[in-house]
Amino acid sequence: MSDLPEGASPAPRPSDALSLSGIRKSFDGFVALDDAHFTVRWGEVHALLGENGAGKSSLMNIAAGLYTPEAGVLLVDDNPVRFGGPRDAAREHIGMVHQHFKLVAPFTVLENIMLGLPEETFERTLSHGRKLIALREMIHRQAQALGFDIDTGRRISQLSVAEQQRVEILKVMLAGARILILDEPTAVLTDTEAARLLETVRTLARQGAAVVLVTHKIADVRRYADRVTVMRAGRTVTTLDPRDVDEAELVRLTVGEAATVPARPRAEPGPTRLTLRDVRTSAANGPPALAGIDLQVRAGEIYGVAGIGGNGQSELAGAIMGLVPVQTGVLEFAEAGDLRALDTEARRELGIASIPADRYRLALAGDLSVAENFGVGQVHSGRYGSFLRLDRARLEADALAAVAAFDVRGVRSPNQKTAGLSGGNAQKLVIAREFSRTLRFVLAHSPSRGLDARAGAQVHERLRMARDQGAAVLLISEDLDEVLALADRVGVIVRGRIVAEFAAPADRLAVGQAMVATKSANGSPPNGSPPDGPAHPELLQA
Repeated sequence: MSDLPEGASPAPRPSDALSLSGIRKSFDGFVALDDAHFTVRWGEVHALLGENGAGKSSLMNIAAGLYTPEAGVLLVDDNPVRFGGPRDAAREHIGMVHQHFKLVAPFTVLENIMLGLPEETFERTLSHGRKLIALREMIHRQAQALGFDIDTGRRISQLSVAEQQRVEILKVMLAGARILILDEPTAVLTDTEAARLLETVRTLARQGAAVVLVTHKIADVRRYADRVTVMRAGRTVTTLDPRDVDEAELVRLTVGEAATVPARPRAEPGPTRLTLRDVRTSAANGPPALAGIDLQVRAGEIYGVAGIGGNGQSELAGAIMGLVPVQTGVLEFAEAGDLRALDTEARRELGIASIPADRYRLALAGDLSVAENFGVGQVHSGRYGSFLRLDRARLEADALAAVAAFDVRGVRSPNQKTAGLSGGNAQKLVIAREFSRTLRFVLAHSPSRGLDARAGAQVHERLRMARDQGAAVLLISEDLDEVLALADRVGVIVRGRIVAEFAAPADRLAVGQAMVATKSANGSPPNGSPPDGPAHPELLQA
């Protein structure tokens, strides 16, 4: 018997905004999607979970018009559609913010957003100058609504990964997206930024938009998603309300089992291996990106740098690896002296490894094979012969062994192009290459960005192993959970300086207060002391 009052009608079920059913897609004979299903309704946040390589991004790339399925049906508002490209999807008000951004590095924020706008955004009679003025105002209003702070005149190449993500979100929103697909949107955000963004996403859904949240953060799914779909090996496993199951069950559905890290005794750190004193880098516009940064990293420890994106993290990594010119200061490596005098080859010979935040731009060449990307760091050593006569058999054998040892999935041949790997497996290939030699120092910038629980745990375990074998590890991450889980010491970076340091186990709230302080002290405060200035600690509580 119905519980409804007499004469009342049941509330209408929210209509489907986007539906994909029976989707199949393969690449060079590899089946990435096989009978995959997914539906998001108007007015909901629908999360999509699965291991790296499970097919989540491939399925959403079909929804965004980037891939054409070999089989299956796409419906928008219950009407069948076929997309010949992203512009067709955009006409149906579908916008996707990709995990690896689609931005033109030499162009400004304003220019990148203008590239993504439909032709009918402005009246044809409007002058170019008037269009720019109107667009700046549109960006400003949308950025305020999302809680973003964006300088429209800066070039993409000058922005941190987190800032580039904000530009991507603004771009699709201003292009008129009502079906919004976000691929790992909080992977490079701090707790405060992530909470603000996800609250905004939920508000957009309540206002009638349909939001797809591709994420590996189960806490975000349980808090912000109305429904969740789990994928595994290119197939849809289940769709359910995330509040109907506990976190452990969601982990089991997603990765099969929870990844755990075995405890091991910790040795005392050794001598200082890397020293930065008053390091400053120049900036094309505005204040220096690094404004007198000081830090030391010792052998046998993980030093974690925490901070809100855009406070000098990318410049710090670039300065250490020789990609960003150092204006003044000391950058010294044990037994080698001034790092600035050494080229990239010399730095690698010292046992320095780099895991950059942007793996596709700074660590891999997508058009080269898996074997070539693996061996490029050791070609100069003579292990694979000379540049003119490579020992390809040995190179391919080493690459396959590393692929197996580091669980790089989706590799069918050492000669396949690296561009075909999912983000998580591409990251594991980078780590396999960098960790295939004796290491003395590891620079890891956002190493688990976009990885699922199992892959992220494997990356973290590799960093711990490097530390326990005597390497000095500098971890730079805008994921506070990652820093607190790994670091033996935590330094907080604000406006290009380390403003506070904390010994493990660091207090989450104190670290968060230091990160969001509006001004830094003139010198580094005592360990564990955040700088003066207002903070919003309630936003950073777990």
